[in-house]
Amino acid sequence: MADGRSSAQNRLTQVKDFLTFNKTAITPPFDPDSTKFPTRKELPDIPGAPPGAAWVWGDNDYIGRLNLLTPTRVKAASADIRTGEMVPLNLPLNVPEVPAFGREQFKHEIKVLAENIAYDDLYHLNTQSGTQWDGFRHFAHIPTGTFYNNTHGEDIMGPKANHKCSIHHWAEHGIAGRGVLLDYRGYAHKKGIQYDPYDYYPISYEELYQCGKDQGIDIRPQAQGGDIRIGDILMIRSGFVEAYHSKSPEERTKGALRPHAIGPDDGQRWAGVAQEEKVLDWLHDSYFAAVAGDAPAFEAWPTHEGRV
Repeated sequence: MADGRSSAQNRLTQVKDFLTFNKTAITPPFDPDSTKFPTRKELPDIPGAPPGAAWVWGDNDYIGRLNLLTPTRVKAASADIRTGEMVPLNLPLNVPEVPAFGREQFKHEIKVLAENIAYDDLYHLNTQSGTQWDGFRHFAHIPTGTFYNNTHGEDIMGPKANHKCSIHHWAEHGIAGRGVLLDYRGYAHKKGIQYDPYDYYPISYEELYQCGKDQGIDIRPQAQGGDIRIGDILMIRSGFVEAYHSKSPEERTKGALRPHAIGPDDGQRWAGVAQEEKVLDWLHDSYFAAVAGDAPAFEAWPTHEGRV
């Protein structure tokens, strides 16, 4: 009976799509060019995946929601260009001077090939020490020890190591699209909201909504009447960089070297996005292609909800 209802619902969706010129993603693997996708609460169960996993792009997919950056969407995003100004989003390689979470410091050497004629640059760095993307092999779903799309530790290191979910797949696809910046730090200054980016401070969905409203952006997805388009790239400024540059080198080092241990009592403490259900629903249902922030962790750290 359940299968019958599902089939009937799928046929009804197809009829609606025909009448409204939409293309609804119903069952995995989803077509990236679909115009309607399921909400977080509507996600289908994926056999062998942790509960709530969004492994919906095929068994051999390694780029996740970057699939949404289709030629059609990238071309549409270009129509929003007004001034053509370019804004670099990466910090210098030596910032932070002392990275958080016990990561190694960046080191730069100049190698002399021929005095006064030719030189090489040598870089030694932990890619997690500064501006970077968290790839799908960075942090697993802890209860199952599973990374994206059923990738495991043995795929990363050891005799069975391979390129499954390696971040080079992202590079081969490329990342270009419409960016949406929510300047929460600027909004907080404007509204007299006081917090320390070097301490735990969860930015709620309601706060982000009001921040967007102040900027003239309705942060709800278009499917819910808002301004967020499928495939947008979200950026949230929580103020870490501003706070970093306001501190002395000694203060920066002290903050970076606070003891690190998993749990709410972690000495590493940073402002970031709250891990509340509203935020999780919003991040999922907006179908962002990627999200980024200016803090050592995108989410407020340490987690108080047990989500890492």
